[in-house]
Amino acid sequence: MAKTSTTTQGLRAAIERSGYYPALVAEAVEAAIGGDSIRSYLVHQETTFDANEVRRHVTVLVLTGNRFIVSHTDEQAEDTASPTPYATTSTESVKLGRISSVVLSRVVANPESYTPGTLPREIVLTIGWGAVARIDLEPAACGDPNCEADHGYTGSSTADDLSLRVSEAGDGPETVRQALVFAQALSEATADVAR
Repeated sequence: MAKTSTTTQGLRAAIERSGYYPALVAEAVEAAIGGDSIRSYLVHQETTFDANEVRRHVTVLVLTGNRFIVSHTDEQAEDTASPTPYATTSTESVKLGRISSVVLSRVVANPESYTPGTLPREIVLTIGWGAVARIDLEPAACGDPNCEADHGYTGSSTADDLSLRVSEAGDGPETVRQALVFAQALSEATADVAR
């Protein structure tokens, strides 16, 4: 990456440590960041099992002074469209003012003896900015069990743009710690914009 700040060097090192097409991922992230300074970042490499295939993908989250950047890279096996394996990289840049929610769910072992500052066993970071919404509908009903009238539908709409699960067992304690730092920095940045 062109910039030489400690944070930028840390991001580059984290991308390289993930071992997942680091040149490709770094180039996409650098292009999205442009000349902005990095406030915080998170690199999350994940392996999934799909039928008879093992697939890897990496998500890089970057917080700048006024933007939240998401970069996601997936690898694909050869298929009818491509005779060789290939990777797809996408980046999205979101103005901090568009972020409507930052949800951090923590899973802790033995909550009765929890000590503040102990790392959670896992966390789920969910960030919403209105690009993707999930609508869950179901038939509405009244309290009368014998009623056969049509009461329409009831449901809920949930912002679900990005959900990222990080666990100590799968990703290591340092990745959980970095995810917590990133979530706090993003929460604070969105609160500052809202003021």
